[in-house]
Order: sequence, then structure tokens, then C-alpha cells
Amino acid sequence: MRKGELTHQTILETAIRLASRVGLQGLSIGGLAEELSLSKSGLFAHFKSKAELQVQVLQTATEVFTERVVRPALTRPRGEPRVRALFEGWLTWDRDKIFEGGCIFVAAAAELDDAPGPARDTLVQSQRDWLDCLAQAARIAVAEGHFRKDVDVEQFAHDEYAAMLGFHHSQRLMKDPQAETRARRAFEALLVAARNPST
Repeated sequence: MRKGELTHQTILETAIRLASRVGLQGLSIGGLAEELSLSKSGLFAHFKSKAELQVQVLQTATEVFTERVVRPALTRPRGEPRVRALFEGWLTWDRDKIFEGGCIFVAAAAELDDAPGPARDTLVQSQRDWLDCLAQAARIAVAEGHFRKDVDVEQFAHDEYAAMLGFHHSQRLMKDPQAETRARRAFEALLVAARNPST
């Protein structure tokens, strides 16, 4: 990797950490330059605008999520074991605070839900891709005979996603000591409802 690419990567890693604390809207080229002890003009050469910085932060965070959560789960056996691995990886991602300010996607969703633009479009696409991943894992579980043939895999993905958002809210905002237990119960209930009774 060339020096310029390494610098760009270092900037993005710092930007993600900063955005997880101050939010995407609070992230600025000036603030990032100060954090990195770089000139604003040097930083501007990498991103051109705040909007481009936000987009690249979200894209890089998505790559980190894929490496930490999705790829390890894809090494698990097809069907329910993979469905479970995706959930466990996601739970670890949220619980272990990979970024110091918590899950950047949940924070960005609250910031960008009513803010049209490239950053919102990037976030929406990443979350649609994640829901598709969850639905595809459930679809494979149907094909493997682990789940019933009539399972609505998109609904399964939606409900799993909702359980994790509930976990994040309960753990981070409400400080509920039962947050993880409740999330696991919700997920297990989904599995029980989806399972093929003949297996």
C-alpha cells in the first residue's frame, strides 16, 4: 500500500472513531484535521467535502462490519448454524463496542433518517444489504430443511433486525442488565417459530 493510501486509511479509521462519538453531522474536516494534527487543506485533498467524508466513513464502517460479522459467519455450516453465527457476531459487534461510541450505523440512522443526501443513501443501502444477508441465511436454512418451507424469510430478517435494535436501545440507553438475555430470548423464539418440526 502506497503512503497516500495508508494516510487515507488512517484518516478514515480516525474519522470512524470520531463519528462514533460526535455523530456524522458533528464530523467535520476541520475537527478531523485537528484530531490528526494535519492541515485542513491536506485533509480536503482526500475528501473534497464533508458529504464525501461521511460517505467514505460509512463505506469503511460497512467493510469493518463485513470482516468482523459476516465473513466469520459464512464459514459456519449452511442453515441454522449460519443464521445463529450471524446473530452472535452482530451481538458481539454491538456489545463489545467495536467503535468507542457504539454502533455507528444505529447512531447514523437516528441522524440521517430525515436528511436526504449521499450519506443517507449509503447508509440505507448498507442496511438493505444487511437485511438481504439475514434473509438469504434464512432462505438457505429453508433449503437445508432446518426451517419450514413456508417461512417468510424477509419477515424473519426484519424481526431479527428489530431484536438487535431493541438490544442496542436497552443496553446503551436504558442500561438494562437484562438486555442481552432479552435479545437472546427474542432470537430463540424466532428460531423456534421458524424450525421445521420434522428435524
